[in-house]
Amino acid sequence: MKQPGFFDVEERLARLSGLGDQLEAFSRTVDFEVFRPDLEKALAYSDGSKGGRPPFDPVLMFKILVIQTLNNLSDERTEYLINDRLSFMRFLGLGLSDRVPDAKTVWLYQKRLTQAGAIDGLFNRFDATLRNAGYLPMSGQILDARLVAAPKQRNTNAEKADLREGRIPENWQDKPSKLSHKDRHARWTLKFTKAKRQDDGTMPSSDLAIPFFGYKSHVSIDRKYRFIRKWKTTHAAASDGARLREGLLDKTNTASSVWADTAYRSKANEDFMEKQGFVSKVHRKKPHLKPMPRHIQKSNAGKSVIRSRVEHVFADQKSQTGLFVRTVGITRATMRIGLANIVYNMRRFLFLERLNASA
Repeated sequence: MKQPGFFDVEERLARLSGLGDQLEAFSRTVDFEVFRPDLEKALAYSDGSKGGRPPFDPVLMFKILVIQTLNNLSDERTEYLINDRLSFMRFLGLGLSDRVPDAKTVWLYQKRLTQAGAIDGLFNRFDATLRNAGYLPMSGQILDARLVAAPKQRNTNAEKADLREGRIPENWQDKPSKLSHKDRHARWTLKFTKAKRQDDGTMPSSDLAIPFFGYKSHVSIDRKYRFIRKWKTTHAAASDGARLREGLLDKTNTASSVWADTAYRSKANEDFMEKQGFVSKVHRKKPHLKPMPRHIQKSNAGKSVIRSRVEHVFADQKSQTGLFVRTVGITRATMRIGLANIVYNMRRFLFLERLNASA
């Protein structure tokens, strides 16, 4: 077998381009240099005057996190695939002889960004890029939430009670190694799914309730372009409706309408939106032990046509990034979900730019 030469690699990369390399399209469409000021501020690297091996370029490392999020990779798998795939190396600007960050370096980089609370700044930086490109929040906004799974914990009932009260279980306090592996923020909840028709054609009398452990991703998208504009991470058992009053509404949207499902319908939310100048398009709930009035049923059906657009966001994240929290604690989970939201907006930006170019 002959040794690969320069032109052999170039030919292979050209074939990848012809097959539709998504990362190459990212490089053409997204200016990753806009993230550099936020990354350098968060990482606070030394000037190198004390010697030692210089750190990897912060933008290159951020692009590795993009690859990791796009493909739902662990740190170890990320290191392997960067060494293995030409498309990854091209996206990162690495040659075959260049040094590749190992799994520990990737982990430490993400840890530093997490500890610095950099994810909000990075998300807002790309949102500013979208606005500068003409994608202003328009036509109102749509709110919803989805559950994000995390590794299940094996705790006793007493430990669970302590965690619910915000306390560290007594037998964990003198075991730092055990404490570092215990997720004290994720919670159990019930995930309700529509009951399926039985083999005999009958429908069960109730929907299915499936135990679920992890976190919850709350988002607000603009109706016009379907970009995520506001977001928040909580434990899985947190109420959806209460998050509406915790900074989830985008006041910069050019329209005042807010769509959401019945979980967001409450007097507190309706009063809050009225005071803030928003117009509620939130679904109305079915009266207790009474049939749904016909006019409310028709109104909800009309709202569903618009509200359902937010489901496409979660479907995209599930199918493309396989969103899953591998880490411990809500701070790291927030970083993970925030990265997934940035990557979704990048993919949406790429789609809209392609659409505009072909128009």
